[in-house]
Amino acid sequence: MPPTKMQEAGKKLRNARERLRLKYRDVEEASQRIAAARGSQEFCVGLSRLADIENKGTIPSIYRLYSLCAIYGLDFEAVLASYGVDLANMPADGSRISLPQTRPVDFHIPERTCIDLPVEFDSIAELRRTSYLSRYLHRWGKLPLTLLNSADVRNQRYGLIGSDDWSMHPLIAPGSLIQIDEARRHIAKGGWLHEFERPIYFLEDRNGYRCRWCTERGGFLILQCYPNSQVLPEVFRFPGEIDVVGQVVGVAMRLDLVRRRHTHSSAGRE
Repeated sequence: MPPTKMQEAGKKLRNARERLRLKYRDVEEASQRIAAARGSQEFCVGLSRLADIENKGTIPSIYRLYSLCAIYGLDFEAVLASYGVDLANMPADGSRISLPQTRPVDFHIPERTCIDLPVEFDSIAELRRTSYLSRYLHRWGKLPLTLLNSADVRNQRYGLIGSDDWSMHPLIAPGSLIQIDEARRHIAKGGWLHEFERPIYFLEDRNGYRCRWCTERGGFLILQCYPNSQVLPEVFRFPGEIDVVGQVVGVAMRLDLVRRRHTHSSAGRE
């Protein structure tokens, strides 16, 4: 971070101290009490160190910054952000890091970084059909902005696989939330080694939406389902009868589908 930014952050701390009419000695004595309570002198802010923080852009340690926030009554996350450490960016930065080991993540998402996004349908019946979220949702819920930072939100949209749509199961289960890249509308003719690499497309025709593998041949588009789904392929004139919304590039789904799968199978035998 440029030195001027550090100086601006230090100036904000100085302004906070001056608003409270505290002298350097007052802050030092207050920090000593915090250090005694915490059992560590790292929390103590000496006179010369405080002067350097306020006037020279010296970066305080996390312990001294904690003490200053406690003394001045400042929000610790906000002060960290003034030094260029915005905790709201941690989930997005973490998503950019690819590690060979599977790991859990436990990032705190500040409420101020959440935006309202639609999360519920007009009726239960709509949950049974595969839907394009931007058109069918009307109620609003919370979604962290930071989770969108690593995605191309201008080109990517979201869809919900209907609870009755078993066409791509088990690759994509009913009820899954999918991410759609609208920039990828060209039907690939090859280049994959197995079914997990084969592109899956989100499509729209006059009867609704589909999530399928596709093959383009002789002016027709063949929509192919996962073999075990027992859903028959469909054929449409292309272009004309069906549109490619985009390619599915992400999916979030539950794995506890045993009961629903058995119910589906029983209904299919009736």
